[in-house]
Amino acid sequence: MKKILYISTLILSLFLYSCEEVVNVDLDTASPRLVVDASINWEQGTDGSQQKIKLTTTTSYYSPTVPVVSGATVFVTNSSNTVFDFIEIPITGEYVCMNFIPQLNETYTLTVISNGQTYNATETLKSVASIQDIVQNNEGGFTGDQIEIKTFFTDPAGEDNYYMFKYKYSNRNKLDYQVNDDQFFQGNSFFSLTNNDDLSTGDRIDVTHYGISRSYYNYMNILLSVAGNTGGSPFQSPPATVRGNLINATNFDNYALGYFRLSETDSSNYIVE
Repeated sequence: MKKILYISTLILSLFLYSCEEVVNVDLDTASPRLVVDASINWEQGTDGSQQKIKLTTTTSYYSPTVPVVSGATVFVTNSSNTVFDFIEIPITGEYVCMNFIPQLNETYTLTVISNGQTYNATETLKSVASIQDIVQNNEGGFTGDQIEIKTFFTDPAGEDNYYMFKYKYSNRNKLDYQVNDDQFFQGNSFFSLTNNDDLSTGDRIDVTHYGISRSYYNYMNILLSVAGNTGGSPFQSPPATVRGNLINATNFDNYALGYFRLSETDSSNYIVE
C-alpha cells in the first residue's frame, strides 16, 4: 500500500512540476503585410486641417514591438483633384498633413506607395449628430448595481446614419468601442451607452461620437466580434485577418490591413458623481 501511495505521489509531483514549465509554441510567421491606420477625424468646432496617418507592418506573435514603415509616399485627393500630402515625422511611420480641408459628404481617395507597391482606398466624410447631454444612472446594468452612462443626441430625420462610439475611462486602459445604425430611432433622440463595474466618484469619462459610412459600420461589426471584449483596442493588429477597404493596385493578392475612414466627430467628458 505504501509503495502504491509513493508511486501516486511521485506521478502527481511530476505532473504539477510540468505545469509550471513555460511552453513556447513554434508558430508559423507569414510575410509582413502593410497595416494602414488612416482615420481622418474632423472634430466639430475645429478646422480639421491637422491630420495623421500611421503605417506599420504585421509581425510575429511573440514580437515585443510593432515595426513602423518609413520612407513611404502618402497623400489624399478629393473629388476636385486637390492633393493633400502627408509628410513623415522622420523614422516614426507617422505621416502628418497640416493643410487638410474636410468637407461633409465629400469623397476622398488615399494613396500609399511603399516598397514598390501602390495602395488605394476611397471613402466619404460622414457627419455626426451633436452630443446634447450625458446622464448617469447608478442602478444600471442587468443586476441594477452598475454605474450606467448615457450620452444623448438627436439623429437627423430622413437619412440613414451610422455611428461609432468610443468611451475612454480614467481608471483603466481599455477603450470601449461600439457601433450602431439609426434603423430603429431615425429622426429621434437616442443615446450611446456604457457600463463599467469599476467606476467611482471622481472618475473621468471621455466620450467621442463618430459619423461613419455603412461599409465601415460593417467592417467594425466584424472587427469587434473578432476582437471580442478582451481588452486593448480594435485598431491594434487584429487576432485574425479582417480585410478593410485598401486595395493593392500593384499586386491585388498582397493586400494591406486597416481602413481609410473619414468622420465628423463630437466629443465631451463627464466626471462620475
